Formats: sequence, C-alpha cells, structure tokens
Amino acid sequence: MRTHAPVLVVSRVDDTTADLVITELHRRQVPVVRLDPGDFPEAVTVQAGVKDTGLTGIIRTATREARLDRVRAVYWRRPRPYTAAPGVKGQDARWCVEEARYGLGGILASLPAHYVNHPWRNRSAEYKPAQLTAAVRCGFDVPPTLLTNDLDAAREFVREHGPAVYKPLRSTDYHDARGQALTVWVDEVDPHDLDEGIAQTVHLFQRRVRSVADLRITAVGEEVFTVRIDGSPGLDWRRHYDSLSYTLIDTPPALAKPIRAYLDAFGLIFAAFDLGLDHEGRTWWYEANPNGQFAWFPPAITQRLVSAVADQLHCAGEPS
Repeated sequence: MRTHAPVLVVSRVDDTTADLVITELHRRQVPVVRLDPGDFPEAVTVQAGVKDTGLTGIIRTATREARLDRVRAVYWRRPRPYTAAPGVKGQDARWCVEEARYGLGGILASLPAHYVNHPWRNRSAEYKPAQLTAAVRCGFDVPPTLLTNDLDAAREFVREHGPAVYKPLRSTDYHDARGQALTVWVDEVDPHDLDEGIAQTVHLFQRRVRSVADLRITAVGEEVFTVRIDGSPGLDWRRHYDSLSYTLIDTPPALAKPIRAYLDAFGLIFAAFDLGLDHEGRTWWYEANPNGQFAWFPPAITQRLVSAVADQLHCAGEPS
C-alpha cells in the first residue's frame, strides 16, 4: 500500500482523543491532515470540482493540504461550529455560516474515503429517542422511559416507576451569568420536585437501574472492548472519574448480537455504549454515543482503543 494518502482528522484543537490517535498514526508513518471547520474561512481554503471521475480539488489548512480524491480515511471527531469571517455580522453572518455548512460540510461528507464515522451517521445516531427505539429493536433491555413536556404526565411516570432519573437529551454548552460552564448531570427526581418548567421543553425521565457496576462498551469495527466500572459514589459515574476502577472484561455473549445490530442500524463503525449491571447480572441500556471519548481510561485500556481506531484509518484502502 502506498503511504502518501493522508488521513483527514476533523476536530477541534483541544481534543485529547484525536491527539492520541494522531500520535499513533504518526508512529505508523501515516500522514495526517487535521482540519477544524470552525477555522473556515479564516484559516481553511477549499477548491472542489465535480468531474466524470467524481469529486476533485484540494483543501488547505494553515499548515497542511490534501487532495480531495486522495484522502485515505476520515476520522470525524468533534469539530467546532461553522463561523463567519471577522467583521461579517447579523443576517450576512448567518447566511455565510449556512453556506459554509452546506458547502464545505457537503464536501467533507462526500470524500471517496473510509469514515469513522460519517458525520451524517453520527448526527442520526445522536438523537436519544432514535437510540432508545433502535436499542429495543436490536434486543437491548431498556428501562421504562418517558419523553414529555407535560407536567402531569411527568409526575405520574415518576410516581409509577420511581425511583426515576432525569437525563439531558444532549450535552449542550450551558453557562451561568459569569460564563462558568455548567453541566446537567443524570440525577434522581421526586414528583414534588417537578414544576411548570417541564412545559418549556422536552424532558427525558427513566426508571432508575439499581446497578452494582457500569459497563462502557466501545465497538470499533469488528472489535468490541468492554470495561467494567466500579466504585462510583454517585448516580452519574462521569462526575467521579478519579474515584473509579476500570477493568477490561470479556463482553457478555448476550450483548454481541445487539451491539452489531445497533451499529448496522445506524451505519456506524464506532460507538461507545453505556449500560448498567444490576444485582441479578442483567444489563440495562442507557445510551450509545457515536463519538464517545476514551482518553480518560487508564493508559493500558486507552492504548487498545487507540490502536483499534488507528487500524481502521490506517488500513483503509487508498483511492485509486
């Protein structure tokens, strides 16, 4: 295999997971072009044409460039939103941002390359209601769940299925008046805590799983890595990374088929599944992140995942 065809990594600069994969690709002497659409149009330029051979042209960042028809693979991580050029304001800025999204975004989604994952597949798989319904179809056990903006319905659900938890539908940037970043965590709710604010948007409530441990299952192509997480002092283990223990275990055989079915349902190469393990050994679905992080695991586990992702990108066939 010729080695000059690059891997295109689409992500922001402060992405530790992407950094580790890029380092591994460099170790393998695979060229990498890192691009953040949030740098367009200030530090990214593109020239693209469509001919009888397909998409051609070139894309340039401040330090790298790649031929559009020679990209080996695309690692789509966590790019920043599109922006307008400095000095462009108001309606003009909104117009430019949308043109960039559908122009540059359309180009980046149309390369003759292997995607991990394709951005449109990521987008489809990010919607919690779609995740939940697909999980049921694929054979996962899903706790009773309600999505609503109806206060009476929310209170009734929590009374019937309590203890119940509230879960945000998306990890959306949220800040207080001082600009301090706020995080909305998974938390237990009481019917009496619910008020008229429920009517302001859709909320997700779910019966709480009395778990003895959590499972983080990361699928990369045909490889599946299951990490048992123990020691969380609270409901949402993401609040207690440093207090947890992580053990790489064999994937429960009963989950192999549902995991594969779920990946196929959304057309994903990569996904990180979160499940709870109860006292009877039954696993319960929480969510699947099509672009989940893994750099926070202990190095021995993280490196296994880095290598698996790098294999997907490195071993992708070059365009002819």
